[in-house]
Amino acid sequence: MKLPFVQIDAFADRPFGGNPAAVMPLDAWLPDDVLQAIALENNLSETAFTIPAEGDADYELRWFTPACEVALCGHATFASGHHLIGDRERVRFRTRKAGVLTVRRAGDGYAMELPATFMSPQPRPEIAAALGVPDAPTWASATDAAEETVIVLLKDEAAVRALEPDFRALGRHHVMVVPTAPGTNTDVVSRVFVPSFGIDEDPVTGSAHAALAPFWAERLGRPSFTAFQASARGGRVDCTLAGDRAVLGGRSVTVIEGSFFL
Repeated sequence: MKLPFVQIDAFADRPFGGNPAAVMPLDAWLPDDVLQAIALENNLSETAFTIPAEGDADYELRWFTPACEVALCGHATFASGHHLIGDRERVRFRTRKAGVLTVRRAGDGYAMELPATFMSPQPRPEIAAALGVPDAPTWASATDAAEETVIVLLKDEAAVRALEPDFRALGRHHVMVVPTAPGTNTDVVSRVFVPSFGIDEDPVTGSAHAALAPFWAERLGRPSFTAFQASARGGRVDCTLAGDRAVLGGRSVTVIEGSFFL
């Protein structure tokens, strides 16, 4: 069996930046164990699989890390929109747990709408300790988030960049950990750690910014701001809180096109 395969750097304006995602459009779903094996073979943060849909969406969409299927992946949705939008102004994806997600054209890039994840102050000393910042304040998902999220607030960008987490300790907790602080060249900076999903540090994470959007909109006193995820690859995300939706903007670059053989 010959399957189409593309690899796209999401939230990047050049190759080798942002977060790489594989996008594999299918005619019909393959067995789950085959989808998981393909994602493991691709060995990227996420592989997105789509099939054609009708009604309220153009495609059905699922995402797999090398270790598991996830309930929401922002950057692979962004990459899927980049690949499948064609000559349309927008493309809609029906997901199993995150509802219908939309990617639309915005200038020379795209804007993606995700459900916003609202946070509330909650002590998570085990998370802060695993990051090496035991006294840092923490917030956890206050709403029914696709993935449980913990935000750890640090004083500045240097503190975020200096983190050297204990990934074994973090991996005992099935959460997405998002240390963040005011940025230097952008309003906000962050990093994202998800070792329990098989990814120690994610390069650029849409679902994390779905939590950062309401978190920082409240602290900055405005709905829109610029953000940078300070991984080794790095990526800029323009964030807007619009009611219960986080609108994330940026660009994407296709770097590989080919075929996957089963």
